[in-house]
Amino acid sequence: MRGAVEETLPPLKDRIRPGVRVLFVGINPGVRSALTGHHFAGFSNRFWLLLYESRLVPERLTCEDDDRLPDFGYGITNIVARPTPGIDTLEPSEFAAGRTRLCAKVRRVRPAVVAMVGVTVFRAMFPERSAGRKGAVSLGIQAERLGESTVFVLPNPSGRNANYPYAEMLRAFRGLRRYLRRVRRV
Repeated sequence: MRGAVEETLPPLKDRIRPGVRVLFVGINPGVRSALTGHHFAGFSNRFWLLLYESRLVPERLTCEDDDRLPDFGYGITNIVARPTPGIDTLEPSEFAAGRTRLCAKVRRVRPAVVAMVGVTVFRAMFPERSAGRKGAVSLGIQAERLGESTVFVLPNPSGRNANYPYAEMLRAFRGLRRYLRRVRRV
């Protein structure tokens, strides 16, 4: 069920171009991201700090720099394009359509890694597989793939997410950096 505020929020533009090594995938834009036109723009979101502190990028970036991500070999998108204050109003049909769109984007840009930014993103992308899993989804490389791309799960960096302390989030982002360095040598 969509609220009046959600109906008036502008869509958020992907930051992707062919040749990106990593495609970061969120679940859907939040209200602040939609209003500012920038990914991971929530005041308490630590995505940009984690990129820098993990040394995935060589300089501090903010959400306003999201259009520069492809310069570093990264892209960013969401499974569901519709901005909402939370994920509780997203419909199953939106996830199904979003999975199809994401697969098409991955086929088009062919990233080495699709980094799911949050366990919820992974579960939304692979509902049939995650339903049969025992226990929690672990962070890091997954057995699932999207085309030829490795799937890597990162923690949700939102300040509203209390599942992981910052140090564990940073370990996961550094794990992605180590993986990228390892596959670059192959």
